[in-house]
Amino acid sequence: MFVGADVKYMAAFRGALIRATQAAGYDVLILATPVPGFQPEGELPQGARFLPWNLRKAGLNPLADVSALRTLWGLLRDRQCKLVFAHTIKPVIYAMVLAWFARVPRRAALIPGLGYAFTEGRSVKRRVTALLGRLAYTAAFRCAHVVLFQNPDDQAEMLSLGVLDCESRGAIVNGSGVDMEAFPLTDLPEGPPTFLMVARLIRDKGVYEFIEAARRVRQVVPAARFVLVGAPDENPAAILASEIQSWVSEGIVEAPGHLPDPRPAYAACHVFVLPSYYREGTPRTNLEAMATGRPIITTDSPGCRETVIDGHNGILIPPRDAGALADAMIALARSPELIRTMGQAGRRLCHERFELWSVTSSTLLHVTGAETRNCDLSIAYPLLTPAKPVPETANEVAGRGPHDA
Repeated sequence: MFVGADVKYMAAFRGALIRATQAAGYDVLILATPVPGFQPEGELPQGARFLPWNLRKAGLNPLADVSALRTLWGLLRDRQCKLVFAHTIKPVIYAMVLAWFARVPRRAALIPGLGYAFTEGRSVKRRVTALLGRLAYTAAFRCAHVVLFQNPDDQAEMLSLGVLDCESRGAIVNGSGVDMEAFPLTDLPEGPPTFLMVARLIRDKGVYEFIEAARRVRQVVPAARFVLVGAPDENPAAILASEIQSWVSEGIVEAPGHLPDPRPAYAACHVFVLPSYYREGTPRTNLEAMATGRPIITTDSPGCRETVIDGHNGILIPPRDAGALADAMIALARSPELIRTMGQAGRRLCHERFELWSVTSSTLLHVTGAETRNCDLSIAYPLLTPAKPVPETANEVAGRGPHDA
Protein backbone atom coordinates (compact mmCIF):
# COMPACT_ATOMS: atom_id res chain seq x y z
CA MET A 1 0.00 0.00 0.00
CA PHE A 2 1.23 3.49 -0.94
CA VAL A 3 -0.06 6.21 1.40
CA GLY A 4 0.35 9.88 0.50
CA ALA A 5 -0.93 13.40 0.92
CA ASP A 6 -2.62 13.81 -2.47
CA VAL A 7 -3.00 11.70 -5.58
CA LYS A 8 -1.58 14.29 -7.99
CA TYR A 9 1.66 14.48 -6.01
CA MET A 10 1.71 10.67 -5.82
CA ALA A 11 1.45 10.35 -9.60
CA ALA A 12 4.11 12.98 -10.30
CA PHE A 13 6.69 12.00 -7.70
CA ARG A 14 6.08 8.31 -6.95
CA GLY A 15 4.84 6.97 -10.29
CA ALA A 16 8.17 5.35 -11.18
CA LEU A 17 8.46 3.75 -7.74
CA ILE A 18 4.92 2.40 -8.02
CA ARG A 19 5.74 0.85 -11.42
CA ALA A 20 8.94 -0.67 -10.04
CA THR A 21 7.08 -2.09 -7.04
CA GLN A 22 4.54 -3.65 -9.38
CA ALA A 23 7.33 -5.13 -11.50
CA ALA A 24 8.83 -6.62 -8.33
CA GLY A 25 5.63 -8.64 -7.86
CA TYR A 26 3.41 -6.46 -5.66
CA ASP A 27 -0.22 -5.51 -6.29
CA VAL A 28 -0.30 -1.82 -5.42
CA LEU A 29 -3.13 0.00 -3.65
CA ILE A 30 -2.82 3.81 -3.49
CA LEU A 31 -4.48 5.70 -0.65
CA ALA A 32 -4.35 9.47 -1.15
CA THR A 33 -6.45 12.62 -1.07
CA PRO A 34 -8.29 13.39 -4.33
CA VAL A 35 -7.40 16.60 -6.18
CA PRO A 36 -10.23 18.51 -7.92
CA GLY A 37 -9.90 18.31 -11.69
CA PHE A 38 -7.23 15.60 -11.57
CA GLN A 39 -8.17 12.25 -13.13
CA PRO A 40 -6.02 9.53 -11.49
CA GLU A 41 -7.13 6.83 -13.94
CA GLY A 42 -5.07 8.33 -16.74
CA GLU A 43 -2.10 9.41 -14.64
CA LEU A 44 -1.34 6.59 -12.21
CA PRO A 45 0.50 3.45 -13.38
CA GLN A 46 -1.77 0.88 -15.01
CA GLY A 47 -2.91 -1.81 -12.61
CA ALA A 48 -2.49 0.29 -9.47
CA ARG A 49 -5.79 0.77 -7.64
CA PHE A 50 -6.61 4.21 -6.23
CA LEU A 51 -8.81 4.76 -3.17
CA PRO A 52 -9.69 8.34 -2.16
CA TRP A 53 -8.67 9.33 1.37
CA ASN A 54 -10.23 12.34 3.09
CA LEU A 55 -7.14 13.51 4.94
CA ARG A 56 -6.78 17.19 5.82
CA LYS A 57 -3.60 18.66 4.35
CA ALA A 58 -2.68 20.83 7.35
CA GLY A 59 -2.70 20.27 11.11
CA LEU A 60 -1.49 17.44 13.34
CA ASN A 61 -4.63 16.91 15.41
CA PRO A 62 -5.68 13.22 15.15
CA LEU A 63 -9.16 14.08 16.45
CA ALA A 64 -9.78 16.12 13.30
CA ASP A 65 -8.68 13.17 11.16
CA VAL A 66 -10.79 10.46 12.79
CA SER A 67 -12.53 9.52 9.55
CA ALA A 68 -9.24 9.26 7.66
CA LEU A 69 -7.70 7.18 10.44
CA ARG A 70 -10.65 4.79 10.44
CA THR A 71 -10.34 4.30 6.69
CA LEU A 72 -6.62 3.59 6.94
CA TRP A 73 -7.00 1.22 9.87
CA GLY A 74 -9.79 -0.71 8.15
CA LEU A 75 -7.67 -1.23 5.04
CA LEU A 76 -4.61 -2.32 7.00
CA ARG A 77 -6.64 -4.73 9.12
CA ASP A 78 -8.69 -6.27 6.33
CA ARG A 79 -6.30 -6.42 3.35
CA GLN A 80 -3.32 -8.11 5.01
CA CYS A 81 -0.80 -5.82 3.33
CA LYS A 82 2.76 -7.11 3.02
CA LEU A 83 4.25 -3.65 2.60
CA VAL A 84 3.23 -0.11 3.54
CA PHE A 85 5.09 2.84 2.05
CA ALA A 86 4.22 6.38 3.16
CA HIS A 87 5.61 9.81 2.34
CA THR A 88 5.08 13.38 3.63
CA ILE A 89 4.54 14.19 7.28
CA LYS A 90 0.95 13.23 8.12
CA PRO A 91 0.74 10.04 6.01
CA VAL A 92 4.07 8.89 7.49
CA ILE A 93 2.92 9.49 11.04
CA TYR A 94 -0.48 7.84 10.68
CA ALA A 95 0.53 5.00 8.35
CA MET A 96 3.63 3.89 10.24
CA VAL A 97 1.91 3.78 13.63
CA LEU A 98 -1.24 2.03 12.41
CA ALA A 99 0.76 -0.38 10.21
CA TRP A 100 2.80 -1.32 13.30
CA PHE A 101 -0.40 -2.09 15.22
CA ALA A 102 -1.66 -4.08 12.21
CA ARG A 103 1.64 -6.02 12.16
CA VAL A 104 2.35 -5.24 8.50
CA PRO A 105 5.56 -7.19 7.69
CA ARG A 106 7.40 -4.27 6.01
CA ARG A 107 6.94 -0.59 6.85
CA ALA A 108 8.86 2.12 4.98
CA ALA A 109 8.70 5.91 5.29
CA LEU A 110 10.08 8.57 2.97
CA ILE A 111 10.76 12.10 4.24
CA PRO A 112 10.90 14.41 1.17
CA GLY A 113 12.29 17.31 3.21
CA LEU A 114 11.46 18.36 6.77
CA GLY A 115 9.26 21.18 5.47
CA TYR A 116 7.52 24.02 7.28
CA ALA A 117 7.59 22.35 10.68
CA PHE A 118 11.39 22.30 10.80
CA THR A 119 12.20 25.51 8.91
CA GLU A 120 13.77 28.08 11.23
CA GLY A 121 11.35 30.68 12.55
CA ARG A 122 10.54 32.57 15.72
CA SER A 123 6.76 32.58 15.64
CA VAL A 124 4.90 30.70 18.37
CA LYS A 125 2.91 28.79 15.75
CA ARG A 126 6.05 27.57 14.01
CA ARG A 127 7.63 26.50 17.30
CA VAL A 128 4.53 24.60 18.40
CA THR A 129 4.31 22.94 14.99
CA ALA A 130 7.97 21.91 15.25
CA LEU A 131 7.44 20.39 18.71
CA LEU A 132 4.36 18.47 17.62
CA GLY A 133 6.09 17.30 14.46
CA ARG A 134 9.12 16.11 16.42
CA LEU A 135 7.02 14.11 18.89
CA ALA A 136 4.86 12.57 16.16
CA TYR A 137 7.85 11.69 13.97
CA THR A 138 9.57 10.05 16.95
CA ALA A 139 6.64 7.66 17.40
CA ALA A 140 6.30 7.02 13.66
CA PHE A 141 10.00 6.35 13.05
CA ARG A 142 10.12 3.76 15.80
CA CYS A 143 7.30 1.93 14.04
CA ALA A 144 9.11 1.90 10.67
CA HIS A 145 11.64 -0.65 9.43
CA VAL A 146 13.36 2.00 7.31
CA VAL A 147 13.14 5.79 7.09
CA LEU A 148 14.41 7.28 3.84
CA PHE A 149 15.79 10.82 3.65
CA GLN A 150 16.61 12.79 0.53
CA ASN A 151 19.66 14.53 1.96
CA PRO A 152 22.18 13.82 4.75
CA ASP A 153 21.32 17.00 6.70
CA ASP A 154 17.79 15.78 7.43
CA GLN A 155 18.97 12.40 8.65
CA ALA A 156 21.68 14.01 10.81
CA GLU A 157 19.17 16.41 12.41
CA MET A 158 16.69 13.64 13.18
CA LEU A 159 19.51 11.63 14.79
CA SER A 160 20.77 14.61 16.81
CA LEU A 161 17.26 15.34 18.12
CA GLY A 162 16.70 11.69 19.04
CA VAL A 163 13.74 11.49 16.64
CA LEU A 164 15.53 8.76 14.67
CA ASP A 165 16.73 6.34 17.32
CA CYS A 166 19.52 4.64 15.36
CA GLU A 167 21.45 5.35 12.15
CA SER A 168 20.82 1.85 10.81
CA ARG A 169 17.08 2.58 10.61
CA GLY A 170 17.73 5.48 8.23
CA ALA A 171 18.94 5.61 4.62
CA ILE A 172 19.59 8.33 2.07
CA VAL A 173 18.31 8.38 -1.51
CA ASN A 174 19.06 11.00 -4.19
CA GLY A 175 15.67 12.65 -4.24
CA SER A 176 12.91 11.30 -6.47
CA GLY A 177 15.05 11.30 -9.61
CA VAL A 178 14.31 12.93 -12.94
CA ASP A 179 13.40 11.36 -16.28
CA MET A 180 16.12 12.77 -18.53
CA GLU A 181 14.31 11.75 -21.69
CA ALA A 182 11.20 13.63 -20.57
CA PHE A 183 13.40 16.65 -19.75
CA PRO A 184 15.89 16.70 -22.66
CA LEU A 185 18.76 19.09 -23.20
CA THR A 186 17.57 22.24 -25.00
CA ASP A 187 19.48 25.05 -26.67
CA LEU A 188 19.83 28.31 -24.80
CA PRO A 189 17.39 30.91 -26.16
CA GLU A 190 18.26 34.09 -27.96
CA GLY A 191 17.59 37.41 -26.27
CA PRO A 192 18.34 38.99 -22.88
CA PRO A 193 19.38 36.89 -19.87
CA THR A 194 16.29 35.29 -18.39
CA PHE A 195 16.16 34.01 -14.79
CA LEU A 196 13.44 31.50 -13.93
CA MET A 197 12.08 30.44 -10.55
CA VAL A 198 9.54 27.58 -10.36
CA ALA A 199 8.24 26.88 -6.87
CA ARG A 200 5.35 26.81 -4.47
CA LEU A 201 4.78 30.47 -3.75
CA ILE A 202 5.62 30.55 -0.06
CA ARG A 203 7.97 32.85 1.80
CA ASP A 204 10.41 30.09 2.76
CA LYS A 205 11.11 29.27 -0.90
CA GLY A 206 12.93 32.61 -1.16
CA VAL A 207 10.33 34.43 -3.24
CA TYR A 208 11.00 37.79 -1.56
CA GLU A 209 14.73 37.36 -2.07
CA PHE A 210 14.13 36.61 -5.77
CA ILE A 211 12.11 39.81 -6.18
CA GLU A 212 14.61 41.99 -4.30
CA ALA A 213 17.52 40.50 -6.25
CA ALA A 214 15.65 41.16 -9.51
CA ARG A 215 15.36 44.86 -8.57
CA ARG A 216 19.10 45.03 -7.94
CA VAL A 217 20.07 43.18 -11.11
CA ARG A 218 17.88 45.50 -13.23
CA GLN A 219 20.04 48.42 -12.10
CA VAL A 220 23.09 46.75 -13.65
CA VAL A 221 21.52 44.67 -16.45
CA PRO A 222 18.37 46.59 -17.43
CA ALA A 223 17.32 44.09 -20.12
CA ALA A 224 17.31 41.07 -17.78
CA ARG A 225 14.03 39.17 -17.44
CA PHE A 226 12.69 37.45 -14.34
CA VAL A 227 9.96 34.80 -14.47
CA LEU A 228 8.18 33.46 -11.38
CA VAL A 229 6.15 30.29 -12.01
CA GLY A 230 3.80 28.94 -9.37
CA ALA A 231 0.40 29.45 -7.78
CA PRO A 232 -0.64 30.77 -4.34
CA ASP A 233 -0.36 28.06 -1.68
CA GLU A 234 -2.27 26.97 1.44
CA ASN A 235 0.90 26.98 3.54
CA PRO A 236 0.92 29.40 6.52
CA ALA A 237 3.85 31.19 4.86
CA ALA A 238 2.04 31.64 1.52
CA ILE A 239 2.65 34.69 -0.68
CA LEU A 240 -0.54 36.68 -1.28
CA ALA A 241 -1.89 36.91 -4.81
CA SER A 242 -2.10 40.70 -4.37
CA GLU A 243 1.66 40.84 -3.71
CA ILE A 244 2.39 38.90 -6.88
CA GLN A 245 0.17 41.22 -8.90
CA SER A 246 1.94 44.26 -7.47
CA TRP A 247 5.33 42.91 -8.62
CA VAL A 248 3.93 42.27 -12.08
CA SER A 249 2.49 45.79 -12.22
CA GLU A 250 5.86 47.16 -11.13
CA GLY A 251 7.41 45.44 -14.15
CA ILE A 252 9.94 43.50 -12.07
CA VAL A 253 8.69 40.00 -12.76
CA GLU A 254 6.52 37.98 -15.13
CA ALA A 255 4.17 35.64 -13.26
CA PRO A 256 2.26 33.25 -15.53
CA GLY A 257 0.93 31.29 -12.54
CA HIS A 258 0.98 27.51 -12.29
CA LEU A 259 2.15 25.71 -15.43
CA PRO A 260 1.01 22.07 -15.78
CA ASP A 261 4.08 21.48 -17.96
CA PRO A 262 7.13 23.59 -16.95
CA ARG A 263 9.35 22.39 -19.80
CA PRO A 264 8.67 25.36 -22.10
CA ALA A 265 9.61 27.66 -19.22
CA TYR A 266 12.93 25.84 -18.71
CA ALA A 267 13.63 26.04 -22.44
CA ALA A 268 12.93 29.78 -22.48
CA CYS A 269 15.31 30.63 -19.63
CA HIS A 270 19.09 30.92 -19.33
CA VAL A 271 19.48 30.35 -15.57
CA PHE A 272 17.30 28.59 -13.00
CA VAL A 273 17.03 30.10 -9.51
CA LEU A 274 15.77 28.58 -6.26
CA PRO A 275 16.80 30.75 -3.27
CA SER A 276 14.97 28.47 -0.82
CA TYR A 277 15.54 28.21 2.92
CA TYR A 278 12.58 25.83 3.27
CA ARG A 279 13.64 22.41 4.54
CA GLU A 280 13.79 20.79 1.10
CA GLY A 281 14.41 17.10 0.41
CA THR A 282 16.05 17.34 -3.00
CA PRO A 283 14.15 19.97 -5.02
CA ARG A 284 12.78 18.39 -8.19
CA THR A 285 12.72 21.71 -10.05
CA ASN A 286 16.50 22.01 -9.70
CA LEU A 287 16.90 18.54 -11.20
CA GLU A 288 14.54 19.25 -14.10
CA ALA A 289 16.38 22.46 -14.93
CA MET A 290 19.74 20.65 -14.71
CA ALA A 291 18.48 17.97 -17.08
CA THR A 292 17.61 20.63 -19.67
CA GLY A 293 21.11 22.11 -19.44
CA ARG A 294 20.54 25.14 -17.23
CA PRO A 295 22.93 26.37 -14.53
CA ILE A 296 21.45 26.61 -11.04
CA ILE A 297 21.65 29.38 -8.47
CA THR A 298 20.43 28.02 -5.16
CA THR A 299 21.12 28.24 -1.46
CA ASP A 300 23.75 26.46 0.58
CA SER A 301 21.02 24.84 2.67
CA PRO A 302 19.72 21.28 3.22
CA GLY A 303 18.51 19.65 0.01
CA CYS A 304 19.40 22.55 -2.27
CA ARG A 305 23.14 22.13 -1.79
CA GLU A 306 22.90 18.51 -2.95
CA THR A 307 22.14 19.70 -6.50
CA VAL A 308 25.03 22.11 -7.06
CA ILE A 309 28.80 21.83 -6.99
CA ASP A 310 29.63 25.47 -6.44
CA GLY A 311 31.32 26.99 -9.48
CA HIS A 312 30.86 23.81 -11.52
CA ASN A 313 27.19 23.57 -12.48
CA GLY A 314 25.95 26.62 -10.65
CA ILE A 315 26.43 28.96 -7.72
CA LEU A 316 25.60 28.39 -4.05
CA ILE A 317 24.55 31.44 -2.05
CA PRO A 318 23.74 31.98 1.65
CA PRO A 319 20.05 31.64 2.56
CA ARG A 320 18.00 34.85 2.92
CA ASP A 321 20.65 36.91 1.13
CA ALA A 322 19.19 38.91 -1.75
CA GLY A 323 22.50 40.71 -2.28
CA ALA A 324 24.42 37.48 -2.83
CA LEU A 325 21.68 36.27 -5.15
CA ALA A 326 21.87 39.47 -7.19
CA ASP A 327 25.66 39.19 -7.43
CA ALA A 328 25.37 35.60 -8.72
CA MET A 329 22.77 36.62 -11.29
CA ILE A 330 24.89 39.51 -12.51
CA ALA A 331 27.97 37.28 -12.82
CA LEU A 332 26.10 34.84 -15.05
CA ALA A 333 24.30 37.54 -17.03
CA ARG A 334 27.70 38.95 -17.98
CA SER A 335 29.09 35.57 -19.10
CA PRO A 336 27.04 33.62 -21.67
CA GLU A 337 29.90 31.14 -22.01
CA LEU A 338 29.79 30.40 -18.28
CA ILE A 339 26.05 29.81 -18.54
CA ARG A 340 26.66 27.31 -21.34
CA THR A 341 29.48 25.38 -19.63
CA MET A 342 27.75 25.28 -16.25
CA GLY A 343 24.56 24.07 -17.93
CA GLN A 344 26.37 21.22 -19.65
CA ALA A 345 28.08 20.28 -16.38
CA GLY A 346 24.71 20.24 -14.64
CA ARG A 347 23.26 17.89 -17.24
CA ARG A 348 26.16 15.47 -16.66
CA LEU A 349 25.83 15.74 -12.87
CA CYS A 350 22.11 15.07 -13.12
CA HIS A 351 22.77 11.93 -15.16
CA GLU A 352 25.36 10.69 -12.65
CA ARG A 353 23.42 11.31 -9.44
CA PHE A 354 19.75 11.85 -10.12
CA GLU A 355 18.74 9.80 -13.17
CA LEU A 356 15.28 8.34 -12.57
CA TRP A 357 16.06 4.65 -13.11
CA SER A 358 19.02 4.51 -10.73
CA VAL A 359 17.28 6.54 -8.02
CA THR A 360 14.10 4.46 -8.25
CA SER A 361 16.01 1.19 -8.16
CA SER A 362 17.95 2.26 -5.07
CA THR A 363 14.78 3.45 -3.36
CA LEU A 364 12.97 0.20 -4.11
CA LEU A 365 15.73 -1.87 -2.51
CA HIS A 366 15.40 0.14 0.69
CA VAL A 367 11.61 0.05 0.65
CA THR A 368 11.24 -3.69 0.08
CA GLY A 369 14.30 -4.77 2.07
CA ALA A 370 16.03 -8.10 1.55
CA GLU A 371 13.34 -9.43 -0.80
CA THR A 372 14.83 -7.64 -3.82
CA ARG A 373 18.35 -6.89 -2.60
CA ASN A 374 20.01 -9.52 -4.79
CA CYS A 375 17.92 -8.97 -7.92
CA ASP A 376 19.38 -7.97 -11.26
CA LEU A 377 17.47 -4.71 -11.51
CA SER A 378 17.57 -4.57 -15.31
CA ILE A 379 15.73 -7.90 -15.38
CA ALA A 380 13.56 -7.55 -12.28
CA TYR A 381 12.14 -4.17 -13.24
CA PRO A 382 11.48 -4.27 -16.98
CA LEU A 383 9.28 -1.17 -16.78
CA LEU A 384 12.39 0.84 -15.98
CA THR A 385 15.40 0.85 -18.26
CA PRO A 386 18.83 2.34 -17.60
CA ALA A 387 19.41 5.77 -19.08
CA LYS A 388 21.37 6.14 -22.28
CA PRO A 389 24.68 8.02 -22.18
CA VAL A 390 24.04 11.69 -21.52
CA PRO A 391 23.95 13.81 -24.73
CA GLU A 392 26.30 16.78 -24.85
CA THR A 393 24.30 18.87 -27.34
CA ALA A 394 20.68 19.50 -28.24
CA ASN A 395 21.38 18.03 -31.70
CA GLU A 396 22.18 14.70 -30.11
CA VAL A 397 18.93 14.85 -28.15
CA ALA A 398 17.11 15.26 -31.46
CA GLY A 399 18.75 12.06 -32.71
CA ARG A 400 21.66 13.52 -34.66
CA GLY A 401 25.33 13.23 -33.90
CA PRO A 402 27.34 16.38 -33.25
CA HIS A 403 28.71 16.39 -36.84
CA ASP A 404 25.44 15.51 -38.60
CA ALA A 405 23.74 18.88 -38.42
